[in-house]
Amino acid sequence: MPTPFDAVTFTRGPAMSNRLMLAPLTNQQSHADGTLSDEEHHWLTLRAQGGFGLTMTCAAHVQAVGQGFAGQLGIFGDQHLAGLTRLATDLVATGTVAYVQLHHAGNRAPAALVGTDPVCPSDDPDTGARALTTAETEQVVADFVAAAGRAQRAGFHGVELHGAHGYLICQFLSADLNRRTDRYGGSLDNRSRLLFEIVDGIRAECGDDLAVAVRLSPERFGMQIDEVCEVYGRLVDCGKVDLIDMSLWDVDRRAGDDAHHDRTLTEVFSELPRGTVRLGVAGKIHDPSDVQRVLDHDVDVAVLGRVAILHHDYPRHLGEPGFVPRRPPVDRGVLAAEGLSPAFIEYMAGNFTGFVSA
Repeated sequence: MPTPFDAVTFTRGPAMSNRLMLAPLTNQQSHADGTLSDEEHHWLTLRAQGGFGLTMTCAAHVQAVGQGFAGQLGIFGDQHLAGLTRLATDLVATGTVAYVQLHHAGNRAPAALVGTDPVCPSDDPDTGARALTTAETEQVVADFVAAAGRAQRAGFHGVELHGAHGYLICQFLSADLNRRTDRYGGSLDNRSRLLFEIVDGIRAECGDDLAVAVRLSPERFGMQIDEVCEVYGRLVDCGKVDLIDMSLWDVDRRAGDDAHHDRTLTEVFSELPRGTVRLGVAGKIHDPSDVQRVLDHDVDVAVLGRVAILHHDYPRHLGEPGFVPRRPPVDRGVLAAEGLSPAFIEYMAGNFTGFVSA
């Protein structure tokens, strides 16, 4: 049977020393211009030192107009390279596998933050976002590819494309939001064109020295499970992707449509053929028994979010008999000791009811 302490190999890039990955977590700790802060550096390197087999940055925006939240890490210009290089160097020195998550918020970019109307596959009156032109969509592809090149030059082992949670790549995949009539809209092949052009571009630009992961979510934001399964299969078949990271919100939740109602979302995706591509899942994995349960479903990597906030060294504790992870609410002093900056603590207090004690 698999254990959390088994190594995980990839077609490209180094192996993870264990099956535990730090999820890409919004935290608002970077500088206003997207450059790396000491607080962000400390938060991430502490997790790497704590034993995570793969340490993923927060979402890093690939265009200025794609910023999704204040204090977001940037990777849209060479001005970000010095901080990213410092971070990659110090992460790699711990023995962790180090990835940057590449992100564009699309219509979820606050206009007040980006200083202009946000952009979207199609005009979106609900958010005030305007449709990207075909040329602008091609530029999005180029900017994702350029960001991957920066990550490679900085010394990261890989990048993850954020195709989940209703952000820009997900918006293109969505038949609800994507009503385009050019080659990026209509059929699923067209709606997924942006994603696959980015994958192709990164592989052409970076060769086989950079691993590529893709994060997907199967429901909400206009996503249909069968369509996401088809995209998943095409990512496997293209031979250019090393990891698919399924953000499930709850690994034990049953699928919400009639065709898959008898299975959990974890079962739906772990049972799909994936060849040499590795599968990670995220969603309320907290206790050691949760980790083992997803691995028993033929999942390669357990992706940890909130429990990794509560324990920077969760992997070190996992093998201890009787280890019981903390549960919210926790006070600010505990979170500060776990490497969260005041900005990150306030973000958790303001956005996750009951996480931070009064």
